[in-house]
Amino acid sequence: MSFFDAFFRRTLALAWFSAVCGAAAQPVDRVTLPEFDIDRTEVTIAQFARFAAATGLRTRAERDGGGFEYVGGWQQRAGWTWRTPDGGTTASDQLPAVHLTHGEAHAYCQWAGGRLPTAAEWLSAAYTEQRASPPSPWQRGKTYEYPTGDNPQGANTSATDAWPRAAPAGSTAPGVNGLFDMGANAWEWASDARGAERRTLGGSWWYGASQMRAEVSAWKDADFAAVYIGFRCVYPKR
Repeated sequence: MSFFDAFFRRTLALAWFSAVCGAAAQPVDRVTLPEFDIDRTEVTIAQFARFAAATGLRTRAERDGGGFEYVGGWQQRAGWTWRTPDGGTTASDQLPAVHLTHGEAHAYCQWAGGRLPTAAEWLSAAYTEQRASPPSPWQRGKTYEYPTGDNPQGANTSATDAWPRAAPAGSTAPGVNGLFDMGANAWEWASDARGAERRTLGGSWWYGASQMRAEVSAWKDADFAAVYIGFRCVYPKR
């Protein structure tokens, strides 16, 4: 058994003990949909920090010296981890937690009492308005072209906007079902597998609005950690 496998199993075991006392103490900001609850925003640095402190997790990007950025090809960036996603010594703790592998995102969700969504669950939450009484202009039962509605306005894409890179949680426009950043800001891991790959959804700040659309099918190696990939969790319905 590799060191990573052993450490990952230990992390999952610790999750059983820390979930009640650790995750229960976290501020809860979730949206209740007919089939499940879902995080209103992408998991933040602050939230992931509580998990790392409770479990002792040291992520792959931390162990390997940094995660990856695409600049004419994938390039490893020294010191770029979930704590400091763009390097340096400080970062807003409300930025999305990135530079995390699929397994690390999965472990966080288990610790928090949930799991990673399937692609079908994620797509349903991102595009089809399901709230019983959504505020105007949202229409219950309508499936929208973008997670932000009929157009991509208000999302953090590569177009000119207020955010040159990732935006803090809750700072972009709320979208379908009152969720933030289901389109753009950071790709999000889903549980769907294709061999050693896992699906990512939603696009990121590096891409244009076309990557926000439901028909986009993107996959990354499950052990890959990049500045563009974050996640959110789903939970049993309250």
